[in-house]
Amino acid sequence: MTKRILILGAAGRDFHNFNVVFRDNSEYQVVGFTATQIPGIADRRYPEALAGHLYPSGIPIFEEKDLETIIHERSVDAVVFSYSDISHQNLMHLASRAVAVGADFWLLGLERTQIKSCVPLISICAVRTGCGKSPLCRLVASELKREGWKPVVVRHPMPYGDLAAQAVQRFAVMSDLDLNQCTIEEREEYEPHLRAGTVVYAGVDYAAILRQAEKEADLVIWDGGNNDTPFYVSDLEIVVVDPHRPGHELAYFPGEVNLRHAGVIVINKVDTAAAQDVETVRRNVRASNPNAAVVETACRVTVSSPELVKGRRVLVVEDGPTLTHGEMLYGAGVVAARQCGARELVDPRPYAVGSIRWTYEHYSHLTNLLPAMGYSDRQRHELEETINRVDCDVVLVATPIDLAHLIKLNKPSLRVTYEVENLTRPGLTEILQEFTKKHAHVGVH
Repeated sequence: MTKRILILGAAGRDFHNFNVVFRDNSEYQVVGFTATQIPGIADRRYPEALAGHLYPSGIPIFEEKDLETIIHERSVDAVVFSYSDISHQNLMHLASRAVAVGADFWLLGLERTQIKSCVPLISICAVRTGCGKSPLCRLVASELKREGWKPVVVRHPMPYGDLAAQAVQRFAVMSDLDLNQCTIEEREEYEPHLRAGTVVYAGVDYAAILRQAEKEADLVIWDGGNNDTPFYVSDLEIVVVDPHRPGHELAYFPGEVNLRHAGVIVINKVDTAAAQDVETVRRNVRASNPNAAVVETACRVTVSSPELVKGRRVLVVEDGPTLTHGEMLYGAGVVAARQCGARELVDPRPYAVGSIRWTYEHYSHLTNLLPAMGYSDRQRHELEETINRVDCDVVLVATPIDLAHLIKLNKPSLRVTYEVENLTRPGLTEILQEFTKKHAHVGVH
């Protein structure tokens, strides 16, 4: 009998799992997706153009909070968990909710959901959101170019708009970001690669994306999001861990999967983490994946004009996902403010409006900093209004892009940048040189 499936997601892994496991498979009937983590992505439909011939009307997307009702009303046989950066405890709460009302609860294995590339492929993932994967990915791309490769980056999905229109997206120049109406979150990931001259692909259908990327690259870099596992089979799997959150590498799904499956593990931020926390992470890495190569890196934080921060009342704006479902108490902006001698970190909560106020209510661990939320035009305007309402001397922007180019600020702002620096010898450079020796003959390199 056909099994009736409900896929739990957050507009990314859920669609990929559907595409590679369930689409055009008459053994299953997917009755819906659910949505969480990202505001405003429910109450849509996965469109017919992507869903395939078995779903002429597309597939509805519901709120995850209604899980039990959906299982009852849709006669669901199995619930398939398909998103990332969730604690083991909360994952099992979801499993318990599903099992308690009669449905099976499934986790799909790596091999079942990964696609094989025709050119060499390096994946860069993490055990949590906010480990420093993005600057590491930029460093790896730079090193590979130095070795003579022509890499293309394929980024983990962020399809928060028109899903059919976003099936396959290519970004080569800055104007492509405007053409595709990219959110702040998308710009934060794509723009730094574009500035370095690296083409970026993203979207919804990652088989079609890979086939197109292979036409112009002799190597693909999978730039993973959250702590998700790679969508592609990796010739080299690099995973970043964060000693600012010691123990999280063993406590979140699927971050622990990445930890155990990695070929190279990068312990980042060792320059700013406590020594005992770095050692805790080292110990967990050795116990979980003793065969992996372990590399340590610093995450160097810089401010363009540090003298303008010293003695000032500062509003720190940090990367949104790092603070929200990444659960970080602070990021590079707070580190920079302290290093530069800020007199005060201004609490923006009393000034928050709309969905920004909701973010603080939903993520109560956030205090004297502002997450750069911008999943929609409306939310971007609410972020702008919140910043402009805050009583401070200067805004310290610690996002991968310059917010002052996207929103109009009524007070001075400074950029905080952060880049990964190798501390281990031999380290990433030597690992990538060995990779090149082994794989250069595979493609047109």
